[in-house]
Amino acid sequence: MLMDNLLVIIGPTAVGKSKLGVEIARKHYGEIISGDSMQVYKECNIGTAKVSIDEMQGIPHHLIDVIDPREDFSVARFKEMVPPIISDIHKRGKLPCLVGGTGLYVQSLIDDYGFTDVQRSDIYRGELELVMQEKGERVLFEMLQVQDPESAIKIHPNDTKRIMRALEVYHLTDGKKLSSLAHKKESPYNLLYIGLNMERSKLYQIINQRVDIMIQKGLVEEVRFLLNNGISETSNAMQGIGYKEIIPYIKGEIGLEECVETLKMNTRRFAKRQLTWFRRDPRIQWFHVDEMDWSTIVEKIDVLIAGKFN
Repeated sequence: MLMDNLLVIIGPTAVGKSKLGVEIARKHYGEIISGDSMQVYKECNIGTAKVSIDEMQGIPHHLIDVIDPREDFSVARFKEMVPPIISDIHKRGKLPCLVGGTGLYVQSLIDDYGFTDVQRSDIYRGELELVMQEKGERVLFEMLQVQDPESAIKIHPNDTKRIMRALEVYHLTDGKKLSSLAHKKESPYNLLYIGLNMERSKLYQIINQRVDIMIQKGLVEEVRFLLNNGISETSNAMQGIGYKEIIPYIKGEIGLEECVETLKMNTRRFAKRQLTWFRRDPRIQWFHVDEMDWSTIVEKIDVLIAGKFN
């Protein structure tokens, strides 16, 4: 059976994935599918560093601005939505380009993960809520570290929604781990897997600058707008990096300078976690954007595309 071609471009935040994706798509008659868990949300623009209309350069982009921020978006839903998009792009004779840094989302697609459905338990969630109120959010994360260490590595300590879900799965399945419920299969795609990276101190400098630009562009106003329009601070959309760090400032709990420094630190830590995830996959062909000029990187990827997709 002939498999659909799929180009995947991954890497840490702020490394230049979107720019590369657009350039490759322009040269190879491609369309871009976002592999980012936050850019799916409408109205969440500045905090997600969402690619602008000008930056798209006329290239069709899929799975951007498609979910109301009041809704929850999950890896299982991503895995359900993307294959038909890839198939449609391929049928039209174009190259599907999956571009993003959410490792679990990307891997769920390219390795055709299946997900076991475990129902929600309001009773157990109520118990966890009580624990959190009495002992603090950190206690829930410490419980997760004991019960499901692999999930604890992937979930941010402040992401209480995902922490509670992982604990709920463990509780309802008599000890099965959330991480074990994703069943890896054979990849259904003719895959070319590209990774971008750069020296860590340079990447961190770019991340810090990007956060400053986000603040200048109105990130605080964006978060305030979302909260004022009925988006709960506990929603998935507001748990993303760039949103949850701003909320304490808006609530008057901390100053803006402290809030910005926390956002920079969390973004740097997120980039580190992204690289830790992706480095486990030997299929990725890495390009260091600080070790060769941009045109050389593009030329080398052109050669790989020609060899892989004819």
